[in-house]
Amino acid sequence: MPEPGKKPVSAFSKKPRSVEVAAGSPAVFEAETERAGVKVRWQRAGSDISPSDKYGLAVEGTRHTLTVRDVGPADQGSYAVIAGSSKVKFDLKVLEAGKAEPVPGPASAPTEAPGAPGEALASATEVEGGSPSPEGSSSAAPDGPSAPDDPIGLFVMRPQDGEVTVGGSITFSARVAGASLLKPPVVKWFKGKWVDLSSKVGQHLQLHDTYDRASKVYLFELHITDAQTTFAGGYRCEVSTKDKFDSCNFNLIVHEAIGPGDLDLRSTFRRTSLAGGGRRISDSHEDAGTLDFSSLLRKSSFRTPRDPKLEAPVEEDVWEILRHAPPSEYERIAFQHGITDLRGMLKRLKGIKRDEKKSTGQPGEQGPEAGCSAFQKKLQPAYQVSKGHKIRLMVELADPDAEVKWLKNGQEIQMSGSKYIFESIGTKRMLTISQCSLADDAAYQCVVGGEKCSTELFVKEPPVLITRPLEDQLVMVGQRVEFECEVSEEGAQVKWLKDGVELTREETFKYRFKKDGQKHHLIINEATLEDAGHYALHTSGGQALAELIVQEKKLEVYQSIADLTVGAKDQAVFKCEVSDENVRGVWLKNGKELVPDSRIKVSHIGRVHKLTIDDVTPADEADYSFVPEGFACNLSAKLHFMEVKIDFVPRQEPPKIHLDCPGRKPDTIVVVAGNKLRLDVPISGDPAPTVIWQKTITKGNKIPAGPAPDADAAGDSGASDEWVFDRKLLCETEGRVRVETTKDRSIFTVEGAEKEDEGVYVVTVKNPVGEDQVNLTVKVIDVPDAPAAPKISNVGEDSCTVQWEPPAYDGGQPVLGYILERKKKKSYRWMRLNFDLLRELSLEARRMIEGVVYEMRVYAVNAVGMSRPSPASQPFMPIGPPSEPTHLAVEDVSDTTVSLKWRPPERVGAGGLDGYSLEYCREGCSEWVDALQGLTERTTMLVKDLPTGARLLFRVRAHNVAGPGAPVTTKEPVTVQEILQRPRLQLPRHLRQTIQRKVGEPVNLLIPFQGKPRPQVTWTKEGQPLAGEEVSIRNSPTDTILFIRAARRAHSGTYQVTLRIENMEDKAELVLQVIDKPSPPQDIRVIETWGFNVALEWKPPQDDGNTELWGYTVQKADKRTMEWFTVLEHYRRTHCVVSELVIGNGYYFRVFSHNTVGPSDRASTTKEPVFIPRPAIKYEPPSYKALDFSEAPSFTRPLVNRSVIAGYNTTLCCAVRGSPKPQISWFKNGLDLGKDARFRMFSKQGVLTLEIRKPCPFDGGVYVCRATNLQGEAQCECRLEVRVPQ
Repeated sequence: MPEPGKKPVSAFSKKPRSVEVAAGSPAVFEAETERAGVKVRWQRAGSDISPSDKYGLAVEGTRHTLTVRDVGPADQGSYAVIAGSSKVKFDLKVLEAGKAEPVPGPASAPTEAPGAPGEALASATEVEGGSPSPEGSSSAAPDGPSAPDDPIGLFVMRPQDGEVTVGGSITFSARVAGASLLKPPVVKWFKGKWVDLSSKVGQHLQLHDTYDRASKVYLFELHITDAQTTFAGGYRCEVSTKDKFDSCNFNLIVHEAIGPGDLDLRSTFRRTSLAGGGRRISDSHEDAGTLDFSSLLRKSSFRTPRDPKLEAPVEEDVWEILRHAPPSEYERIAFQHGITDLRGMLKRLKGIKRDEKKSTGQPGEQGPEAGCSAFQKKLQPAYQVSKGHKIRLMVELADPDAEVKWLKNGQEIQMSGSKYIFESIGTKRMLTISQCSLADDAAYQCVVGGEKCSTELFVKEPPVLITRPLEDQLVMVGQRVEFECEVSEEGAQVKWLKDGVELTREETFKYRFKKDGQKHHLIINEATLEDAGHYALHTSGGQALAELIVQEKKLEVYQSIADLTVGAKDQAVFKCEVSDENVRGVWLKNGKELVPDSRIKVSHIGRVHKLTIDDVTPADEADYSFVPEGFACNLSAKLHFMEVKIDFVPRQEPPKIHLDCPGRKPDTIVVVAGNKLRLDVPISGDPAPTVIWQKTITKGNKIPAGPAPDADAAGDSGASDEWVFDRKLLCETEGRVRVETTKDRSIFTVEGAEKEDEGVYVVTVKNPVGEDQVNLTVKVIDVPDAPAAPKISNVGEDSCTVQWEPPAYDGGQPVLGYILERKKKKSYRWMRLNFDLLRELSLEARRMIEGVVYEMRVYAVNAVGMSRPSPASQPFMPIGPPSEPTHLAVEDVSDTTVSLKWRPPERVGAGGLDGYSLEYCREGCSEWVDALQGLTERTTMLVKDLPTGARLLFRVRAHNVAGPGAPVTTKEPVTVQEILQRPRLQLPRHLRQTIQRKVGEPVNLLIPFQGKPRPQVTWTKEGQPLAGEEVSIRNSPTDTILFIRAARRAHSGTYQVTLRIENMEDKAELVLQVIDKPSPPQDIRVIETWGFNVALEWKPPQDDGNTELWGYTVQKADKRTMEWFTVLEHYRRTHCVVSELVIGNGYYFRVFSHNTVGPSDRASTTKEPVFIPRPAIKYEPPSYKALDFSEAPSFTRPLVNRSVIAGYNTTLCCAVRGSPKPQISWFKNGLDLGKDARFRMFSKQGVLTLEIRKPCPFDGGVYVCRATNLQGEAQCECRLEVRVPQ
């Protein structure tokens, strides 16, 4: 509480004043500060003013100027200037051209300053202590036409910084444009960066939101009541819609409450009377009534305006008198100054003295005022820092040499390593906390002596983000599944879910969770069909989703074994390839298991199983099979042994090729691409023939090595061993393609057969006797070529149709089917969609996640194996159309229009909502006509230009990226025809009673009505049409409004409103009563005076303000102080008795009249003071017997003998008493010492001291002290020995 009588110091030496200027002229406001360099802020409606074309700001030393250029009606209002903790408010009023009266504006009249009733309009109102809006009017959210629009983001108006006094209220407002929004936005309020205020709603904090249908603007409000110092700090408002987000930061400053300097402290200790002020209270009931100390804490109090004629000079401060007066005078001083509550006065005075003792105590003790100067700048109420960052806390001290302690949760912080760094620069003291963790989230204090300042540190943990998402997986039953996801922080808390249900460690340990740094794993040891589904990992900053498909165990055969035809001593190789490299199997020969030996070898490398038979014999010709273990399948092939028949011929026999091929057309020799091709041809002839190998070019080109061979006859050829392959004459005996010829056979070998090796090979043998020729057809088969990229169509909510074309080359074998795979766009793992081969060229893929981007690819499969994958399809996103709109209804129908309304669909989907389409058709017709071009985002529509009398059906569809959704249709046909409805006034309940408005208030009476076609509305007053521009009528199709901008007494009366449609009508009456303050009472006079009482009487006021009087307020004032005190309130009679007056004082009396509006502006006052005479009582003081206190001198403590060392000062002491005070004399050896300068004599409170300066042996002797007064004489002596040091 401030010291009584001490006024707060203002930062302004000259304050700006309210002005009135004409429209179009500039307005200039000037303010001067006490010193130069002070930062000054100008505000309008709570928002800071910055230099612009409209506003000009200038600073010259201590002089600060605000210029408002080209003033218009929009500039009218309340302004303020702020410097330090001082704030001055002033008004700008704009006068229209040609009018003398100012246009009413939104600014209210400034509060009248106490003691200066005549300067309310001329001077501005100053709020000391830096606490604007003490009554809770928020400067943080200006609401008016001058509020700036926010062109960026979702906000139309952002919440602004605000200031409030402890105990006050403040409201922060945010406006969001809703014209382009299909759904209301979501708004969240935060303190700091993570404290959600929606969980703090209660007594001190409320959240409100409204929607203005006219302007289509959402208003969100944060209302803080009974503000505390802990409410100060940074706040944030976040607004989000389906696809947009915006946020805004603002600050709240809470000021300590400071009492005004001119509070009447004595009135606090005067007791108020009980209810019914006419009752007398006897002296024995001095504790009756209530003692109100709260007025000492109020920021401002209601002060009744004083009459300047009756004011007396300011009196002396009563507390200064009481502080210096003895306690025996307290009662007299209180009686003189009208203080009747002595108990409360003594309690308050004791507290003042206790505060003074603290402030003037011993060093190290600090009172309240000392603490105010310990810090020049304190810690902020709260700080916030992200985890892992550093924060610096700083204070500024008044004393640069003061010692500082830093506390954390009440414990002193010790210097340890680099965690805490203490810095001292001049008057600044800093604490730096490095690498902040959650353990540093605490309350911190800075202590200087006995003074503290506190703050809170909030450590914000950053959200855990997904750095590598989960991958879809396709497994077989019994296989191990491991999902892996990488997050942004080690050791982060995550949550695993399956189909939206959280996974836990069960007793069976089906799921195992593993953390490895930033990686998190979910492991399923043996997958079952029930484990299939969508798995998700949730963190504080996002989620990752993947699908697990579990299928029964199947085995695919990529390459089956093929029939072989080999000759004697050749090698036969059976090879097959399956999908699982871990599958084992057995080889069978004619149904019996084949046992490997030195000639028969079985191998298994990866997915390839191979059976090799060396030196084939006729016994090896049989059916061979490969049976995989655990699968019901069998791969079979046949080994044909090719016999070589050699006939004995005589010498000079012609050459002959010995092949077992009837008709000279051997079977086609099939070889798998990549395998070895060996054509072993036995020959005979004498002399040994020459063998020529040729390949037929099937495309019609000539063979360079000779003529094209005929299929039925052999042509002539040269006598060389050269052969032709792919238009190239090959005569290689080594390499990939080679020919080896011996006496009885010719062997053609191709290592790693390729497609180009396919064709008809001609073997020609020649000798002088003749020649022979055989055609061998070789077919190279391979896997098909990769198909082209598949095409995606018919994309739905979780499905799509995939189409593809067959491969350009089938590998020489018919395509058996296709395999389809898919993956997420940002993933690298492909997942197979089918295990059984697809025979068709399209598939409807399902079980996809809406809103996720996918890609598709396809494989072609023939008997040899599976082709390379096709290129990936174009990325696509499964999106489903929205559901049908709901609650379609007809609002209104006219002769050519129909008004419809509906609600958004229940399911919108990931594609959002682009708008609605509206169609109509005639009853019985199937052709629908568009009611509007394009789409509309509104949920209401007026369809115009419809044929009158037609019966129409209407339907509405919702559209998004996926297309239109299902329609909703009106249940019954709508007839396009105006409906006749009787006029009916729906008079609200509050308008059925007398409507009261105060003078100057606006009148806005809205009356809804019904009726079709649109009725005619007529207003009258007392049966006469309304005239004048002050009363205006506004009509709409559904209501009528009576509007008066500023009500006057002449507007009172009965108003009639009539609603008419043709010959039908409806009427209603409204009674308007415009009321004002009453005039003061008349003819107040004093009827009688007796003892402590005065009887008053007056007449009722001449004007009651057009409403009933509530009563009168009677006040009294001492002639010396002219302080007015209320005696009676709400008093109904016109005469009263005022009691408990102080004898010997003169009093004035005045009376106010009251009604609903308030008290009268003036009071009726007695012209002459009324004197309360003193009774004739004479005081006779008692007589007392005089007492004699005289006493002869006597020594209570005599002198004692002393021995001292020469050269050191010494003293002789004794004590004496006596009345009157005795005369003291000192003697040495009988000589008076009073005039000797070497001796000094002291006497204090009866203690006598003789000081001898640097004695020498000569000063030794007998010393006598003699005391003498009128009652007698006394003396004492001692011996002093002075020793010389040896």
